[in-house]
Amino acid sequence: MPLGDHLEELRKRLIHALFGLAPIFVLSLVFGQHLLGFLISPLQHALLAAGHDPAPLATEPLEVFGAYIKVSLIGAVVVGSPWVLFQIWRFVAPGLYDREKRFVYFLLPLSAILTTSGLLFLFRVVMPLILAFFLQFGVQIGVLAPTYADLPPNTTLPKIVILDGDPKSPAPGETWFNKRLNEERLCISVSASGVPEILARPMNKAAGIRQDFRVASYISLLLSLSIAFAVAFQTPIVVLLLGWAGFIDVAFHSKFRRHALFGCAIAAALMTPGDVASMLLLWIPLYALYELGGLLLRMFPASRVAAGFKGKEPDAAAD
Repeated sequence: MPLGDHLEELRKRLIHALFGLAPIFVLSLVFGQHLLGFLISPLQHALLAAGHDPAPLATEPLEVFGAYIKVSLIGAVVVGSPWVLFQIWRFVAPGLYDREKRFVYFLLPLSAILTTSGLLFLFRVVMPLILAFFLQFGVQIGVLAPTYADLPPNTTLPKIVILDGDPKSPAPGETWFNKRLNEERLCISVSASGVPEILARPMNKAAGIRQDFRVASYISLLLSLSIAFAVAFQTPIVVLLLGWAGFIDVAFHSKFRRHALFGCAIAAALMTPGDVASMLLLWIPLYALYELGGLLLRMFPASRVAAGFKGKEPDAAAD
């Protein structure tokens, strides 16, 4: 095909990719609030565990809506990525030999598995530990010691009932403390259907510096860490590509383990916010992924992948 036909084909594939993402983006807007709630759940759990108000702050009128749009857009791109990759593959595949296509068939599923593993590791392991570290860091800084005073004669302190949840049928005027939500709650009315209307006042443990997290800042941190972990978990693929290209081999991989350990530490320091906890939590998996790359290089050399896992070299005459 001449260059003009190639460009026309590329334009067509890009248009198909964008039109395919459009309905997915509309659908993601429908579930965007649920997705945003799912993403802030680690923050809410960490705040509750530290004895703070679990509701993150929004200090600008469009902050929550902006986070909702950003999350919905990224969700649409993630869900629609197979369709986009399919369009890219339709453009690239006609120019590849069969043995070259086998490398793509091998690497794409591996990359998807590694990316998913990295994001799950971040969301389930790294984020709770990072948030716990940040929340506890400033608690003891500048704590003011309480003073004590004697009660006046014939004076008793008021009491409030402490519960693990809300009472089933509170009456207007009743108040209690919900330990699960760290809130003092007051029932002000009950609807005709028996649903109570409750006002809440959040409580926080005494601390030198109170930790109030903004929605936009937290989402930005989470997304930046997601990109860092998704890229970092591609380390086995980088090792495989270098091995298949002939730049390294199994002996080279084993010889430079110490250098890889040092390089992983530098990469972890550059890709994380800068605290020791998140750096270590990325450093250790990075080196484990480096070792996984060496294992895959032993199990799947280029000759085996190009031959379709039949254990023989590809036929060069077929090219």
